[in-house]
Amino acid sequence: MAVTAKMVKELRDMTGAGMMDCKKALVEADGDMDRAVEVLREKGLSKAAKKAGRIAAMGLVRTAFAEDGKTAAIVEVNSETDFVAKNDEFIGFVEKLAKLALEAQSNDMEAFKAMPFEGSTVGEALTALIAKIGENMSVRRIDKASGEVMATYLHGGGNIGVIVAANGADTDENKNALKNVAMQVAAMNPQYVSRDEISEDELASLRKITLESALNDPFTLPKPILNGLLEKVADVWGKEDIDILAEKRADKSFNFNYLPNFLSDEAKTKLAGLAIAAKLEITESKVFKGLLDGRVKKQLKEICLLDQTYVRAEDGKQTVAEYLKSVDKDLSLVKVIRFEVGEGIEKKQEDFAAEVAAQMEAANK
Repeated sequence: MAVTAKMVKELRDMTGAGMMDCKKALVEADGDMDRAVEVLREKGLSKAAKKAGRIAAMGLVRTAFAEDGKTAAIVEVNSETDFVAKNDEFIGFVEKLAKLALEAQSNDMEAFKAMPFEGSTVGEALTALIAKIGENMSVRRIDKASGEVMATYLHGGGNIGVIVAANGADTDENKNALKNVAMQVAAMNPQYVSRDEISEDELASLRKITLESALNDPFTLPKPILNGLLEKVADVWGKEDIDILAEKRADKSFNFNYLPNFLSDEAKTKLAGLAIAAKLEITESKVFKGLLDGRVKKQLKEICLLDQTYVRAEDGKQTVAEYLKSVDKDLSLVKVIRFEVGEGIEKKQEDFAAEVAAQMEAANK
């Protein structure tokens, strides 16, 4: 069967593939349009496989609500470049997947990619889009949450997405409060909703890391402990650093907090070694225990959403928990989800100048 220009245009409009690819597919399919679509899809699989090894760390996050407003889903789809993330077809694809994620039975990505989607599956549609646009892409993760009252928030055009689910009255005031909390989650990235979510092992690990960090930075230790360590430096420091210490001690106007600025790196390292060697003695000190407890509490306030200072607090002190109670004392968070595009993916470091230099060198050979 003869392949006409009209047929090529029709196939191109249907698939988005290149003109010559469409013509070759129609010739191979002897003019059968459905078979030609399959031929392009099969070739698309080959093209997509070649792109699969390329890092896709850009992309979009999108959210979707169920009709009753009591469940929301979120999806992250990655691309290689931010340019593709702004492509209307890519955006539409991600938005459709967010709605489909409402029907997913779990967060298992293989199961999600096997779900029916516009006459094929999510995985097959992804492969076709990779072949059409020419970049590697991946449907990375999905999640959803349910509650009596919900709010979602997208930041930076879809670079960060947040879902906040709560129990309480489904009022505009409560929805607005949850929206504010979702914006806080986007900005502050808490690791937990409340301290109750932190296991004993995680808390012990946090305390251990904080302790080791304090010992490795002895100038932040309580003054009595630091002074005790400085009494031992004569055996480990060089003459120049010892002389500097004596000079600064003799200067009554000198702010001792600036002492590290005058010491060598070797002296500071050896002082940390003295602190680590005296770990048992230091950790038994009541004043050190107080410092350690204070630092752990400060970190908990930073990583636990309800303990964080509410960013819009008028007094600069109100916590997120206090803010929610001020809106509705019966409003309680059920689940918080935060997706940030590319988080945890090792991104390729581009050195444009080096790349150009390499190309010029190759051209001159």
